[in-house]
Amino acid sequence: MNQGDFTQVAKHYHNRPAYSAMLLEKLLLCINPKGIKTSEFQVTEVGAGTGKLTKMLANFGLPITAIEPNDAMRAEGEKYTQNTSIIWKKGDGENTSMPSNSCNWVIMASSFHWTNPAKSLPEFARILKDDGYFTAIWNPRNILEGSVFYEIEEEIKAMIPELKRVSSGKQNTQKWEEVLVSTGDFQDCFFMECDYIEMMSKERYMGAWESVNDIQAQAGEARWQKILAMIASKIAHLDTIEIPYKIRAWSAQKTKINTKG
Repeated sequence: MNQGDFTQVAKHYHNRPAYSAMLLEKLLLCINPKGIKTSEFQVTEVGAGTGKLTKMLANFGLPITAIEPNDAMRAEGEKYTQNTSIIWKKGDGENTSMPSNSCNWVIMASSFHWTNPAKSLPEFARILKDDGYFTAIWNPRNILEGSVFYEIEEEIKAMIPELKRVSSGKQNTQKWEEVLVSTGDFQDCFFMECDYIEMMSKERYMGAWESVNDIQAQAGEARWQKILAMIASKIAHLDTIEIPYKIRAWSAQKTKINTKG
């Protein structure tokens, strides 16, 4: 498995956690201060994956174009969001394939860290209307010391001492408020966070681990299978798994162009 290639894990992505509907509702109030009608507030979700966040946004009545580079992920997303008005297109953070000035909000869910901000941020500014916003949102696990989740993480570190996480957890230390304004295309970054609990069966929890790309790619097949066996043994005594998450979102407004001479 290649790091960053989600073809082999796409079928497991439906097991992943959702996002906080409450946070999304509050976020919409902040990025739509003019009160544009929901049905006219154009959203482009980049790196939409299999549509986990996409469908939640559609439930707000928002018109959405979902951009996803990976064919397998996009196919899963189209299936998951069938019978909705969501439009799916192939593209990525550096080249969305969207027209200029075509949307009010660009959002990336648990995927902005895969882009090159020097290229993706100007691209997002290009497709945004004046006063539009970009949001990078993640749903990292809130791992507390002494919990079974902490034990699992420690075991993984011991089994793969050279491991460098690309996705889960990295956003906790990255200064995204600085990154979002780094190119000059965006300004006035603000941060929102809330706790979120997801209940999972053991089968779904293991399926969520099967969707993790960066550990699998770095571990190799033999060590990955040992990791899965370790995780299964850690949760064997549980009927239902209550997993705490921290939903974190950084948003910034498209920089206003000074037209005064």
